[in-house]
Amino acid sequence: MVIISFLVVKSCRGRIKKQQQDVLGFLEANKIEFEEKDIAANEENRKWMRENVPEDRRPASGNPLPPRLFNDSRYLGDYEAFFEARENNAVYAFLGLTAPPGSKVEQFYLQLVI
Repeated sequence: MVIISFLVVKSCRGRIKKQQQDVLGFLEANKIEFEEKDIAANEENRKWMRENVPEDRRPASGNPLPPRLFNDSRYLGDYEAFFEARENNAVYAFLGLTAPPGSKVEQFYLQLVI
């Protein structure tokens, strides 16, 4: 399983750029394998992302904007869903991954169980 982050590499707006950096920074810092797919430079990436965001997760108007996260072809969510999962110490579950042994997330869940 590979986490796929759809984003815009060049010339993106301030809020989107910060959100993308936040997601990628978290993935890199936690050594989570991921693949970046630029929707501005590659029309196929843009088309695939737009077609695979579930209808109920699309904005009321316009197209889905990055960052959007997938685990292989399974849609995970947008930045707001990622941020909420991170705030709740549930990013690994959100990403469909098992927390690494000894991680803060694993220790947090062990405390809840005990």
